[in-house]
Amino acid sequence: MFPSSKELFERAKKVAPGGVHSPVRSFRSVGGDPVFFQSGKGAKLTDVSGKEYIDYCLSFGPLILGHRDEDVQKIVSETAELAWSFGAAEPYSLELAEWIVSKIPWVEKIRFVNSGTEAVMSALRVARAATGRDKILKFDGCYHGHLDALLVKAGSGLAGESSSDSAGIGSELIKNTLVLPLDDEKSVEELFAKEGKNIAALVIEPLPANYGLLIQRKEFLSKIVEIARKHGTLVLFDEVISGFRVGLTGMSGELGIAPDLVTYGKIIGGGFPVGAYAGKAELLDLVAPQGPVYQAGTLSASPFGMRAGLATLKKCEKENVYNVLENRTKSFVSGMVSILRERDPEGDWDSSIHSSLFWFHKKAPSPIRTVDKIPAGHKEGFAKVFHALLSEGIYLAPSGYEVGFLSYAHSDKILSETLEKADFALKKLKV
Repeated sequence: MFPSSKELFERAKKVAPGGVHSPVRSFRSVGGDPVFFQSGKGAKLTDVSGKEYIDYCLSFGPLILGHRDEDVQKIVSETAELAWSFGAAEPYSLELAEWIVSKIPWVEKIRFVNSGTEAVMSALRVARAATGRDKILKFDGCYHGHLDALLVKAGSGLAGESSSDSAGIGSELIKNTLVLPLDDEKSVEELFAKEGKNIAALVIEPLPANYGLLIQRKEFLSKIVEIARKHGTLVLFDEVISGFRVGLTGMSGELGIAPDLVTYGKIIGGGFPVGAYAGKAELLDLVAPQGPVYQAGTLSASPFGMRAGLATLKKCEKENVYNVLENRTKSFVSGMVSILRERDPEGDWDSSIHSSLFWFHKKAPSPIRTVDKIPAGHKEGFAKVFHALLSEGIYLAPSGYEVGFLSYAHSDKILSETLEKADFALKKLKV
């Protein structure tokens, strides 16, 4: 038996920054001490004290089949008997690459890396090399990893100016990063009229899911792609979250927009560390060893991630996982919102939902498409609900700005169990 979560956290703070290895895990956004987990199976997690939780964080998205899906686990066990790492050419990344290329028309070639951050960093390097331009346009409310050039926010001056969103990032590293608000075609037109000839890439999450679930209008996305292409700017869709989560062809397929470059992660590794950048052959052929754009990685294309990822994707396709999840998510979220509205005396709760992604928030007068439209008091209201649910064994991501996910392991029985537990937990909030 492990020591308690509290004891482990106190120890961890002595040897790791804030006691964690990624900030959101610290519970800083919701208050209290983090739960330390020792195992996961299906839709459930078990903490170090042996308490079970129904998991709606799912490692922030990769586990579309749930924890240790039986079919994927067989592949992982087989792989452990074959090799752990090669640092050499092998057939497993080839099989996954061929499968992805066969399913997605705008992916002609793909390069595997170890994280979404690395994927975006590499794709932008390709875009700059291909265009001979230096500037990048991103959007406030989208997150593309902790790359210096993209860890920026909108400044207070002219449209497109940016400022650092982290200490330790020099002004010279972000001077070529332009930032605009989402859902505003006019600002994009105005910026391109001024800077179009200098912008190498327009990068955006077509389904922004890192600062709440900010579902964009198709008209907005189509228009900004049109503007970018008019000025010779490459379009990079960051589908690290949405790729293979909303469907086999991601948001790009759903929207009918073929990006020049696209980044993937999470699901394509089956729960193991992975990232990928992909797109037109003429762009990917710029990457070493074929071209002048250098990028390398000792552990890129890990046999575990390649084989687990392919097994996951094949099962999603074979068993129609996407339609099943979409229907279950709609029903579950509707039930949760009804309970929240009834049990929380302070909040008129609502939700945003797309496929198997969901986000609970206070009701807004119109769809929340930009950061500034998130209702006041959202963070505090979510923290209260988070801890009430946690006490009854329901685990959401520990931040009001992170989205939730369903997995194929969340059966109708487990979803019903969740609603029962939520109703009981949230009774405590009612005055």
